[in-house]
Amino acid sequence: MAIQSRLPAFLLTRPTAQSHRFAEQLRQRFGEDISVTISPLLAPCFLEPPFPVGPIDALIFTSETGVAAYQAHSSRPHYYPKRAYCVGDRTAKAAVLAGLEPVSADGDASALVDLIRQDAPTRLLHVCGAHSRGDVAETLTKAGIATGVCVLYEQAEQPLTHAAIALLQGNDPVLVPLFSPRTAALFCKQVSTLCLQAPLTCAALSRAVGAELGGLKGAKLCYADKPTALSLLEAIAVFYRAA
Repeated sequence: MAIQSRLPAFLLTRPTAQSHRFAEQLRQRFGEDISVTISPLLAPCFLEPPFPVGPIDALIFTSETGVAAYQAHSSRPHYYPKRAYCVGDRTAKAAVLAGLEPVSADGDASALVDLIRQDAPTRLLHVCGAHSRGDVAETLTKAGIATGVCVLYEQAEQPLTHAAIALLQGNDPVLVPLFSPRTAALFCKQVSTLCLQAPLTCAALSRAVGAELGGLKGAKLCYADKPTALSLLEAIAVFYRAA
């Protein structure tokens, strides 16, 4: 039996732009006729605090949204460097489009810290969101690389849409790809208030994401080998080949 005939309905909970992009990746991998429902659990809101004064060697970005918020800020210091350490290739691509000169760690926060420590810069600035994970700035500062933090966006919680709730309360299998610990925690919290009927599988980008799903009784779980969208797609394909 072809894998396409056994695939569930997909429920995507990333912010709107990222969900639409991943939906297209799903269709390219599994076929145009798959069922995809988009219900963002977070919506970005850009902030405009003053930037720290003083010289820095490079910027740090751990998300595309951080790059977008930096690019949108009306008073970026003209003397800030273009060099930008980025957690992964997608964030690095966004940095290029923002006129920066990125270096990609092609991984997670730990890989990013390792890359920066190898280069051994002196002063850095982590541009991030209000709910940033990974303690990048604190870890680097403890390692002797002074790293400040500039919070340029927050992610406001959004409720599951009526379409998403109907999907989860139906009888057909549902698969939810989850990309961040916060989104996983929000999904678990909101699902706990529903009368969940659908056989549920969660595809987690990392073990940290999966650790937030302990409250989903009976849900199946699969993990990406690497913290990338392509690796998560492969994890989904492997899971259903083995099903």
